[in-house]
Amino acid sequence: MTKDTLPYRDAAAVMLLNADNKVFVALRIDNVAEAWQMPQGGLDKGEDPEAGMLRELEEETGIKPELVEVIARARQPLFYDLPDELVGKVWKGKYRGQRQHWFLCRFTGQDSDVNIDTPEPEFRGWKWAEPADLPRLIVPFKRKLYEDVLQEFADYL
Repeated sequence: MTKDTLPYRDAAAVMLLNADNKVFVALRIDNVAEAWQMPQGGLDKGEDPEAGMLRELEEETGIKPELVEVIARARQPLFYDLPDELVGKVWKGKYRGQRQHWFLCRFTGQDSDVNIDTPEPEFRGWKWAEPADLPRLIVPFKRKLYEDVLQEFADYL
C-alpha cells in the first residue's frame, strides 16, 4: 500500500485560548526538537468530534471539560500528511495523515488547573503562545495546517 492509497486518521484538535487570547501549546515527550503543538488526538470509532476533543484535552493536559467553553468549530475538517519517512512508522502504518475537526475554545480555569503529568503523559512542557507564532513553533510538516487553523478562526482572534 502506498502513501496515496492510505486513509486519513479521524481526529479532533483544539486551539485553547486563555483570558489574554494566548494559545495553549505543549512539547511532545517523544519529540527531541523544540516543536510545540496544540492538543489533538484520534477519535474513537463513532465518537462525536467535540466529545473527542474534550476527552483528548483532558487526557493530555488534565484540563476538565467544565473549564472549557467552545467558541467556534472549523467549517470543515482540516488535513495534514505525514512526511514520507514517518508513513508506516506511526499509527501502526495505517494512515497517511490526519483529518482533524478543529475547535476554538476559551479556557476558564487557572494555570494551576493544567497538569501534563497525566497517567499516560504526552507532553514534557507547556506554555501560552501568541497565535501569530504558531506556524513557526510547530513541526514543519504541520505548518500549513496551523496556518489554515489561524485563518479559520481569524475572526475570533
